Amino acid sequence: MALSADRNTPRRQGDILSGGVAASTKVFAGALVMRNAAGYLTKGAAATGAVGVGRAEEQVDNSAGSAGDAVLRYRPGTFRFKNSGSADAITIAEIGDKCFVVDDETVAKTDGSSSRSPAGIVEDVDAQGVWVRFDEALTLSR
Repeated sequence: MALSADRNTPRRQGDILSGGVAASTKVFAGALVMRNAAGYLTKGAAATGAVGVGRAEEQVDNSAGSAGDAVLRYRPGTFRFKNSGSADAITIAEIGDKCFVVDDETVAKTDGSSSRSPAGIVEDVDAQGVWVRFDEALTLSR
């Protein structure tokens, strides 16, 4: 039914999110974080069926646990990660395009012949690396 009066609509703070960590996984603070196909968080790695969600806000060690035994706090937003080397390096020509996860600190221009998942959207490139915007819904929609 449509509103006929003011409504107090609940708001969820979106600066820091949290989620269950994949089994047998250790994530370091500052790492690129991905959500796998089962919905669990994992450190960035060359793998398919996942998507970048942000930067780890803490170290979490679930290396001896089952999926969901540990919870990781992560932050979506724009963060600088290392640029891949040689022919897969990201340049300013890729600003606005998807980039792909190489590992938990590196992104690349291509999906590595379908061996990498999308990290996020390239916002800028400088001498220190690639500024990547992590927004799961935006990345999946492209």
